[in-house]
Amino acid sequence: MMQPDGERNPPQEPGEHPKIPNLWDRIKFWDRRFSVAKGLAIVTLLTSLFGGYFQYLNAYQDKVSTQAKEDMTAATATFTEVSNSFAEMQALQQILYSDFTSAVRDKSDASDHALSSKNAKEASDTYEKARTTLRENVDVLARKAEVYIDWASDIDRDPAGKRNVNDDPLTRSLLRDYDFNCSDKSNFPRFGNVDAKEKPVEAKSDEEFCAADHPKQNDDAEVTPANAFVRICASDKGKRAARIYWYSAKHHVLTMHYCFEAAHDRLEAVRDWASMSDRDKTKESEILAQTTQVSTELDNLAQRLNAFTSLALFQLERIRVKYRPVGFVCSVPLVRDLFTKCFPIRTATNQNH
Repeated sequence: MMQPDGERNPPQEPGEHPKIPNLWDRIKFWDRRFSVAKGLAIVTLLTSLFGGYFQYLNAYQDKVSTQAKEDMTAATATFTEVSNSFAEMQALQQILYSDFTSAVRDKSDASDHALSSKNAKEASDTYEKARTTLRENVDVLARKAEVYIDWASDIDRDPAGKRNVNDDPLTRSLLRDYDFNCSDKSNFPRFGNVDAKEKPVEAKSDEEFCAADHPKQNDDAEVTPANAFVRICASDKGKRAARIYWYSAKHHVLTMHYCFEAAHDRLEAVRDWASMSDRDKTKESEILAQTTQVSTELDNLAQRLNAFTSLALFQLERIRVKYRPVGFVCSVPLVRDLFTKCFPIRTATNQNH
């Protein structure tokens, strides 16, 4: 008799009865079948897990790219808005002062038909409108610089970290109350040398610093990014010092505007002449006698704007670094969790509300 196809039993000898599988044989038979099914299930599960992981990774990278584009766009727009606003004001101040000194030197300051007088009148109208606009928007510009430049470029900043709402107390009114001296060279922006070795200096608290009869910045210490700040004191000795951090775009905006307003007040006689208003000959004579000092103050405004520009460009590069593409190791499951650099976007770690 022929053996049926697929028969697993060995050929039977003539006269031998078919062997009946015992329990152990049946267990081994079903174990083989279950092993095959189990292997297929594990393969399917692993395929699903890896597929889901890489789908999540692609979505995460898309989120990072979108956030990087938004941060760069906002930071660039803020930098441009602040720079253009202050550059326009400083240029108009320079024009008014230059036209005034030229007109007085040529003795044409009393003639409404003189070219310098006509130019000054047009510049004066533009200047007053631009100054009003800047004065209305400067606080918003300072906050935009803080959010879109300072915060966005801070690689280690965790948005969910604990902090007080008013951790940064610097305002325009505080600069006025503390009588910030725009001409003092120690109050000019200094960013420091990243390669400099920090030298041990006498550690004074803000209270001790302002309690001194003639508080002076520690000019002997080499400036590094860690101590790139200046302390200012109020007339009331009981108040602690306020700090201006030169790596803060917000602080640059506030100090630039404060010093611009100081120059604006100093040029009152020039503005009166340019706008064809009543003139004060005494004040005009004082300005003419201090030509070098006034020119230096206007140049100092340009120096402050240049410092803000340098800082903003530096922080824009930090934003690029914050979102730059990561290496292959950041695409390896589990391994990427060991490296914080693989996660440029911070996620919420706690609630502050």
